[in-house]
Amino acid sequence: MGKKTASMSESPTTDRNVPTRAKSLRNDVIAGLLVFMIALPLCLAISRASGFPPIAGIWTAVIGGVICTLLGNSELTIKGPAAGMIVIVLGAVTDLGAEFGQGLSEADKLYLGYKLALGVGVCAAIIQILFGLLRVGKWVDFFPLTPVHGMLAAIGLIIIAKQSYEMIGVAAKKGAEPLELLSELPHALGHMNPAIALIGIVSLVILFCFPLLRGDRLKAIPAQFIVLVVSLCMGIFMDLNQWHQYKLPFDFAWLGSNSGFELGPTFLVNIPYVLQDASQAFAFPDFRAVATKTGLQYIILFSLVGSLESLLSARAIELLDPWRRKTNYNRELAALGVANLLSSLIGGLPMIAEIVRSKANLDSGGRTRNANMFHGLFLLAFVLLLPSLIHRIPLAALGAMLVYTGFRLANPYEFLRIYKLGSEQLVVFVVTIIATLATDLLIGVGIGIATKIGFHLWNGVQLKSFFKADVEGIAQSDKKVLLIVNDAAIFSNWLGLNQVIQTNFQTYDLVTLDFSKTRFVDHTVMEKLHLTTNEAKQCGKELQVIGLEQHRSLSGHPLSAKKHI
Repeated sequence: MGKKTASMSESPTTDRNVPTRAKSLRNDVIAGLLVFMIALPLCLAISRASGFPPIAGIWTAVIGGVICTLLGNSELTIKGPAAGMIVIVLGAVTDLGAEFGQGLSEADKLYLGYKLALGVGVCAAIIQILFGLLRVGKWVDFFPLTPVHGMLAAIGLIIIAKQSYEMIGVAAKKGAEPLELLSELPHALGHMNPAIALIGIVSLVILFCFPLLRGDRLKAIPAQFIVLVVSLCMGIFMDLNQWHQYKLPFDFAWLGSNSGFELGPTFLVNIPYVLQDASQAFAFPDFRAVATKTGLQYIILFSLVGSLESLLSARAIELLDPWRRKTNYNRELAALGVANLLSSLIGGLPMIAEIVRSKANLDSGGRTRNANMFHGLFLLAFVLLLPSLIHRIPLAALGAMLVYTGFRLANPYEFLRIYKLGSEQLVVFVVTIIATLATDLLIGVGIGIATKIGFHLWNGVQLKSFFKADVEGIAQSDKKVLLIVNDAAIFSNWLGLNQVIQTNFQTYDLVTLDFSKTRFVDHTVMEKLHLTTNEAKQCGKELQVIGLEQHRSLSGHPLSAKKHI
């Protein structure tokens, strides 16, 4: 054996002039300010859409910014409430409120559901801390990629279904399922409030069109901030802070009789003045639901989906980091769990490492995790010193931001991208979306994974390969090793295969994977191999893949599944 060299889990950045937190202070303050402009309206929108008070989203981002900066080590990710959790959190609020609030008014049910959801959040946060301590961060690689993307696309469609009503000033039908809401949307347009809809539509147009404008100075301003300024001005012009009625100058038959439309504070963000009455700004958990079937279901969803989304976001941003800094996923999970614990104890939402704000942080020049802390501190200062300005933000603008976010999750391009990976991947993707819309997230993802397993069985994968990768190792020199993979390399045995690869990288500089005896290599493994090859180069190692010339690709995409001829 040759001399043991650094493994891929160690940082490859020691000679890359990695920025320090002290020397990057100016860059991180500016990036934190720009991310704050995006985060402020999104925190309010996500919180309200989740059935929580709008200010809860601010507390979530503040705690995530401070605690995760101190305890975590992901340098560029921004922590806070995320659109991907809206469906789960709102489901917990409504389901638990209905289960424990029989006989209460609708408003009291929702508030009780909110406090019960906080109790669920505390338990889920403790599980996340245990995930980190037990070093289960690597299990993020167990989940097949296509059903995960299908779950996120379904969440996007659900957000669109619910927030489109907010955007046009119409109350959505209570308890309606997403498919019903989507089907009723054309009818809802006939009952919209034209002034509110104007704010929502203008906001949506800005979100889609502003990023298309040329000019570096314009692109440096977040589109969400432009929406905030424009909608504030429109709200002030329409005097939304005072109750009044108005009529359209022309009678549109599709808007009914045009007898008059109401405007008033209910179309604005309702937020307490923290420095005047702090008791209205916080809430504390109710733990009665944690031992119930419904409570346990949401504890699982909060902890698993939140952890999975965070780790996937951290992994994506890590690959974009100019200094190639590595994230300790177990440390991140533990830090996230501590932050979520504190957030739930004072009335905040579950948080994750949010991909859009993290990418904005990177694009704004953020260099270290201080940017995450500064974005949280700016939010704290704003909510303490300028609550009256936040109160002036129209809800229609927040709804438009979430519709835009939902569109990005369920982007039509995503369907095309999945199709290019293979028709069977598109089937798994669409089945996951439909199943999630028709049932819930856990069942939807489960059905998506079951569909993928069905395709693997159809392609000749043996049952034993679902549990363990069959790998033979042959040392070729003190620097080279050949790993022969037998039977199949698929999502469920990737953890074992990757463990073999990483173990051999501790001893050898060149690891060759031979798939000539492999019946089937699925898309998830192909994508993971692509990422691992790039990571190996950053560490001065080489991962070589051979034997795939004897396989037939299931599509023209280089990362599509491969079946032995």
